[in-house]
Amino acid sequence: MRKSILVVLLAVIVAFGAFGAGKAEETGPPTVAYSPGDMANPSQAFSAKMFQKHAAEYGFKVIILDGKGDAQVQAQTITNAIAQNVDAVYVNPNDVNAIIPSLQQAKQAGLIVGLFSSDVPRASAQVRDFFVGVNDLMAGETAAQAFFNAFPNGANVIEIGGQAGHDAQIKRHDGFNKAIEGTNIKLLEYQATQQWATDQAMAIAEDMITKYGEKIDGIFCHWDNGVTGVANAVQAANLDKALFIVGVDGNRAGFQQVKDGIQDVTVMQNFETQAIKTLELTKTLLEGGTVDEVNYVSLDVVNLKNIDDFTLPEW
Repeated sequence: MRKSILVVLLAVIVAFGAFGAGKAEETGPPTVAYSPGDMANPSQAFSAKMFQKHAAEYGFKVIILDGKGDAQVQAQTITNAIAQNVDAVYVNPNDVNAIIPSLQQAKQAGLIVGLFSSDVPRASAQVRDFFVGVNDLMAGETAAQAFFNAFPNGANVIEIGGQAGHDAQIKRHDGFNKAIEGTNIKLLEYQATQQWATDQAMAIAEDMITKYGEKIDGIFCHWDNGVTGVANAVQAANLDKALFIVGVDGNRAGFQQVKDGIQDVTVMQNFETQAIKTLELTKTLLEGGTVDEVNYVSLDVVNLKNIDDFTLPEW
């Protein structure tokens, strides 16, 4: 009889110990996962760094799951996040349409889903809890305004887009073209790249310069590192006039190119501010609060006249 009692007590102790261990694990810091489209992209690598920098301030542990510039790879990162029982996942999608089924799975698994920098189409808003980023439609509109200011009598421009299918590429294009529609700023041609790759922007610029030559007055490139390739193509073409070049991002390359007179305007976004806002919204939701679905971070227009008013970006 005494032996039976000891066995029962031992079983209770073991069970209690297992329960206690489980509770300790549950009361550990919430884990959030960031899935950038491609860590080879400097802006997305910098964003990952900012999540790592600020996560502890909100009581979170953060893991980074690289989408490697491939929609299928990124879909697998969401599956991995679900398997690792994270509390929230943030995604900067390679392809906003291709990632929707994976985001839906994450929502069904109970994860908080945040879209970072690039949002899903409005019709699919139910697959995420919130979006944090700049208004890329406004980024395109702001780029158009730069051309209006530079060419009050009109100009011919070419447009080189970012990664085809990326939300930022779509909205920057739409914002720019809506703004110039019916004006004296004429778009000669538009083409998007397959990735946010400097060499691809350069190749497109080379082809367009060969095609249009001296007809071109300016170039709108969707991102500053793309402007680096565009500027190389312009220099190699040895045109008889300077071209007015506008980019988006406000990164280190963009700042340097503005200072060097290579780039006339960079429309600046702040990824650290976006990361902080994303963590803040997640904390609010985990504490039972409510948040806005769409959260825009302001843009800054940087040119040679005001560039010294801004801090040189880290990325």
